[in-house]
Amino acid sequence: MKKIIQMAWRNIWRNRRRTIITAASIFFALFFAIIMRSFQLGTYGHMIHQVIESYSGYLQLQSPDYFDEPGLDNAFEYDQDLLNRINSNPGVKIAVPRVESFALASIGAKTKGVLVNGIDVEKEAELSNPQKNLVHYRFLSAVMDAVYAIPELTEDQKTNLKMYENASFSSLDKIGMNCGISDETILQKIGELTAFNGSYLQASDEGVLVSDRLSKFMQLNIGDTLVLMGTGYHGASAAGLFPVRGIIKIPSPELDNKLVYMSLPRAQEFFGMENMLTTLAINLNDKSTMSEVQQELTNQLDKNAYVVKNWQEFNPVLKQSIEGDNAGGIVFAAILYVIVFFGIFGTVLMMIAERKREFGVLIAIGMKKRLLMSIVLIEMFFIGTLGTVVGMLIVSPLIYLGNKFPIRLTGETAKMYEDMGYEAVMPMATFDAYFWWQAMIVLLMVVVASYFPLKSIRKLKVIKALRA
Repeated sequence: MKKIIQMAWRNIWRNRRRTIITAASIFFALFFAIIMRSFQLGTYGHMIHQVIESYSGYLQLQSPDYFDEPGLDNAFEYDQDLLNRINSNPGVKIAVPRVESFALASIGAKTKGVLVNGIDVEKEAELSNPQKNLVHYRFLSAVMDAVYAIPELTEDQKTNLKMYENASFSSLDKIGMNCGISDETILQKIGELTAFNGSYLQASDEGVLVSDRLSKFMQLNIGDTLVLMGTGYHGASAAGLFPVRGIIKIPSPELDNKLVYMSLPRAQEFFGMENMLTTLAINLNDKSTMSEVQQELTNQLDKNAYVVKNWQEFNPVLKQSIEGDNAGGIVFAAILYVIVFFGIFGTVLMMIAERKREFGVLIAIGMKKRLLMSIVLIEMFFIGTLGTVVGMLIVSPLIYLGNKFPIRLTGETAKMYEDMGYEAVMPMATFDAYFWWQAMIVLLMVVVASYFPLKSIRKLKVIKALRA
């Protein structure tokens, strides 16, 4: 066996050009398949982080009737003992209490239905952290002429800035990334001209935070008083005046059009539901343990009083969106593999055709066809392994860098992403099962592509081969 392997290894280097061409086709197949899949899975992971980890949580504790009829009448009683039991589970990272309901917001002649989200101001910082999205800069039309007049700005940068007129930003870094500006001096000047001062909520704040698009529709500013009217717990009347403390830019356009943050005690008072919650949002230490933690909490708690839902249940739209896009990505990868498979298949056929006389001589001097087929198969395995290993070695640092330092989009592309509710970045997924599966698929293609050429060796006529 050792001699057969040595012979196969020597054979592949007898014609270096043919070996390199075959290995290169395998290398490029693996390289592009892994890069494409990594970007795809990285995008899904970022979407889940943005929507699930940073807002709704992987799990939510609700009353049994809340999922079918979400409303204040299906809220549940909340105390510190319940929170301690949830947090005692080793898989739970943080559990955040919330009161969510709808109300009618009004200021002057403007009215709009809004989603009121009562939050524990301190605990929420460990989940959605609204403070990081607090608007500090606004590109209002009244100040943009002064911004365009900054002498250090290039024409491309001015064009990018014009695309974001009336937009809001939470930091100068965000302005710099979206508008392609890296000069700190220019960013400081822009910041001075577009500063928009708001503040975050205190633990029992009487004020509210208003989402960016909602504030523009209602023409709200810091310090304005927002009137909220709605129906409280068990049909009680809910009405109040709330000063606007700050403006929050929510990534999701749907939420950004209607969200109002309120401190949890003030929300419970407003809706007349002291010591009650509509949901308890739960984030996990490891998202892969979601099903296990969900089952553990379900077994631990009173099933008649509580139910634990995972994000795929209470956010089916995101799940279907990811599944649909994932199916498209798999189809595209399959098309790529089919193209590459025929490339490998053609290369193997060429190799067999070029060596037909050589094979005829070997069979004529007594080598069995089965042994010859084994040598050729080992040769193809060596070539396939060579292309696969080189591909994995070259793509590995690219994946690491793409995961740690994701590609940040600028200009029109960034604007398009943000309008759809996604951060303008293209991260790559870290190393996972998909990485090794691509290598296995490529090696399997090499074996399958070798079947018909090997079959031709089995049917080889020695006389015809010697005359070739």
